[in-house]
Amino acid sequence: MPAAPVLRRNLRLWDLVLMGIIMIQPTAPMPIFGVVSNEARGHVVTTILIAMVAMLFTAISYGRMARAYPSAGSAYTYVGQEVHPALGFLAGWGMLMDYVLNPLICTVWCAKAALNISPAVPEAAWKIFFALLFTFLNIRRIESSAKTNQFLVGAMGLVILWMLGASGVYLMNHPGVDWWKPFYDPATFQWKLISSGTALAVLTYIGFDGISTLSEEVQDPRRNILLGTVIVCLVIGVLSAVEVYVGQLVWPYGQAFPDVDTAYVYVAGRAGGPLLFQVLNFTLLVATIGSGAGAQMAGGRLLFGMGRDGVLPRKLFGEVDAATGVPRNAVLVIGAVALAGAFLLSYEQGAALLNFGAFIGFMGVNLAALIRYWVRGTQRRPSHLLVPAAGFLICGYMWISLSTQALATGTIWAAIGLAFGYWKTKGFRQGVRFEAPPE
Repeated sequence: MPAAPVLRRNLRLWDLVLMGIIMIQPTAPMPIFGVVSNEARGHVVTTILIAMVAMLFTAISYGRMARAYPSAGSAYTYVGQEVHPALGFLAGWGMLMDYVLNPLICTVWCAKAALNISPAVPEAAWKIFFALLFTFLNIRRIESSAKTNQFLVGAMGLVILWMLGASGVYLMNHPGVDWWKPFYDPATFQWKLISSGTALAVLTYIGFDGISTLSEEVQDPRRNILLGTVIVCLVIGVLSAVEVYVGQLVWPYGQAFPDVDTAYVYVAGRAGGPLLFQVLNFTLLVATIGSGAGAQMAGGRLLFGMGRDGVLPRKLFGEVDAATGVPRNAVLVIGAVALAGAFLLSYEQGAALLNFGAFIGFMGVNLAALIRYWVRGTQRRPSHLLVPAAGFLICGYMWISLSTQALATGTIWAAIGLAFGYWKTKGFRQGVRFEAPPE
């Protein structure tokens, strides 16, 4: 009998970094710029930097756990192995909420952006198109996706440089700029607002954890997952801080945006005129396509890991397509959910729920790293305690800083997931195998 098909190790470190950047987007802070600016009273760059610190701690924990478990299950596997199967399921269920909602809101946002280019096409048609596009990109071989990412990163990089250059010229022609104000404005600074703004700003980094779900498709995963995750987090954090700092200088807080959701596009229009306005609008559309497809790819690997271990239906989710080496069924399910949800939820409603699930997964991974390397470790180092503990506490604080609606809805999602997992595994005692992948 031939062996069952498995995921293929085709990705190098550079491929992994490029895919991570696309999962997050080099333009990640631009879509949320206006919302965070209003919430944090203009301190967007401050919230971005605080969020980067929390994500760096968590990125290190992800990398360390990938060394121990180079598995496609990611947070679900780490927490289930080191803490408890029930908490592992909860972590995976929470991250699944993130991965399902990300392509959903990307479908909604792309449809609206496409309307700005071709308003004659109905919005419903654009939603169907983009949901199908994300799915098509993910049922191909994984190495094809890696090659596509190289072009996307280069194109977005050129537009970002154009935006920064145009903003520099604009600022030189408008003297009297307060260069420190985007970091700290004593007239509007309030720590409570900074905290809630930071909880939203974490959306900038959503997707970096998706790198770890590719552990079974990476060459030397015990080394490259840690390096790739940290490198991606640093690159996105520094780049995002520069982008929002320049944006806040060009459009200071207190001047109302014509549209909060697309605020950064108007910043580009002020800095570089109508041409840059249109180019950036198109670039954000392309970037969101990359983000949505990347989230669907990571979510497919997470569903595959949970299906293979028996906590989700194994016949549906726990199989890999023999021809492409892709968990096709899992990818198709996420595509179907994204398509249906795009007609039921607004962008704002979907985005409000993203961080709830993400923070559950982040806290779980930090806890798993703390237990494995400090509580049970034989070669304890101070960083084995300090890094995951700091990551857990900071993520926990930002989690409770989310809106009441997001916390309530997310709690219902978590309760449904735990109830299903408890029933499926008979109290998390049967069918949970946490299979080790082939090296």
